[in-house]
Formats: sequence, structure tokens, C-alpha cells
Amino acid sequence: MKRRGLARLAIPGAFVALILLLALAAPLLPMPDPIRQDIARRLAGPMPGSWLGRDEFGRDVLSRLIWGARTSLSVAFASALFAGLVGVTLGLIGGWSRSWSASFTVRGVEIIMCFPPVLLALLVVTLLGPGAATLILVLSVLYVPGFARVTYAEVVAVKGREYVEAARALGARPSRILFRTVLPNIAGPLLVQFSLAVAAAVVLESGLSFLGLGVVPPAPSWGLMIRGARATMEQAPLLLLWPCAALTLTILAMNLLCDALRDWLDPRTTDH
Repeated sequence: MKRRGLARLAIPGAFVALILLLALAAPLLPMPDPIRQDIARRLAGPMPGSWLGRDEFGRDVLSRLIWGARTSLSVAFASALFAGLVGVTLGLIGGWSRSWSASFTVRGVEIIMCFPPVLLALLVVTLLGPGAATLILVLSVLYVPGFARVTYAEVVAVKGREYVEAARALGARPSRILFRTVLPNIAGPLLVQFSLAVAAAVVLESGLSFLGLGVVPPAPSWGLMIRGARATMEQAPLLLLWPCAALTLTILAMNLLCDALRDWLDPRTTDH
């Protein structure tokens, strides 16, 4: 089962790795400037040097797709990382101490989950203004409860295990037990939660950018590309196809990777 789960990781993992590699290498690739306009070639189709054509302002579509992946993934990974740091810390403290104050902290964070994510994001972005920094802040706040709940449940489940009791008997401090003994043993579910948060953040970032409340133009973003292609979809339908396909395939690969990670890290599976 473990070998089968590892095989399931290969295809989506390779696709996600390819997207990440392209996004990281965007400044080094021999591509046109993604924000440089060439009105003379506005809405031009695929051609040598511009393999996916030009958009409504004459900007290279392929270059904007790759730089848009860099923008979306940067926002998604940064927000998931910040949310993970805060949420895991709250979950560790709450699950370990089980005191009224610690439990209240974890339960208080869950109040955020009562608000629809899109509406809460729209409210904060409207108040603070659009931009990548605002998006990271909003998405971090939205995904803290998920990390806190998963960490809290896992800590409660493992705090009575033999290896934890052994660390206590050796006189280890609670902080050392939490970060050196408990945390490595609950890393699997947290890794799955991180991948889910990244996938959800990519969708939400694209949606907010589509509404004009995310990445500020002329910076490339898949949501902005979809928004801009609506007005010219009859003259150049491919302009709408490319960002939609990139977003769909990326989210599909990330979701498949999350499912494969969950199955591979499940302790109930056995290797045959």
C-alpha cells in the first residue's frame, strides 16, 4: 500500500514541481517582459517568439502565464506558511495544556470559520486596499483555524503515547517535548493541511484578482488574465482558455497531490 501510495504521488507531484520550477525560474527564462505592451500586435495569435499569442494590450500571454504562476504561488505559499506557524503554535499549546485559557484560544480562532471565506476576504481587502501583501494577510487569517484544529486534535491523540511519557520521565521540558517529540510525529497531517491551504489560496487569490481586489495591474495574475480576456473572448477565445486551463490543471494537480499525501502518510496503511 505504501508503494502504491508513493506511485500515486509521482504524476501530480511532478506536475506541481514543474509549475514551481517554472515560477521560480521566470526571471531567468528567455521570455518577453510580461507587462510590456505592443499595441500593434494586439490580440495576435500564436507566432514565433510568442507561442500563445498576445493579449488585449499586446503583452505576451506565455510570459504572463508563467509570471502569473509566480505571483499566485508566492501569495499562496506565503499565506499558508504564516497560517501554519500561527495555527500550529496555538494548536500545540491548546492541545498540550488543555487549560481553560488555551482551549479558549483555539476555540476563539474557530470563530473565523463562521464567516464565509470569500466575504471575509472581500471585506478586509476593501478596507485595506488590494495588493499582494493584503492578500497574504487575509489568506493567513482565513487558514489559521484549519491548522489550529488539526494540530489540537493530533496533540490530544498522541500526548498519552509511550514515547511522550518517556520524554516526560527523562525530565524534558514541555517545550522540548512539543517541538522535538510531538511535532515530528504529527507532521503528516500538518503537511496535508499545508498542501490543502496552498491549493485553496491559489483559487481564492485568482478569484479576488478577477474581481479587481487582488493583485494590482499591470502585474500578471491568472485571475487578472481571465478578467481581461472576457471583453475579447469573441475575437480571441484562446486568451480565456490559457489562464483557465493553467488554473484548472494546477488546482487539479494540487488536489490529487493532497489525496496521495493523505493516503501515503496514513499510519493505517501497511507495506506489502
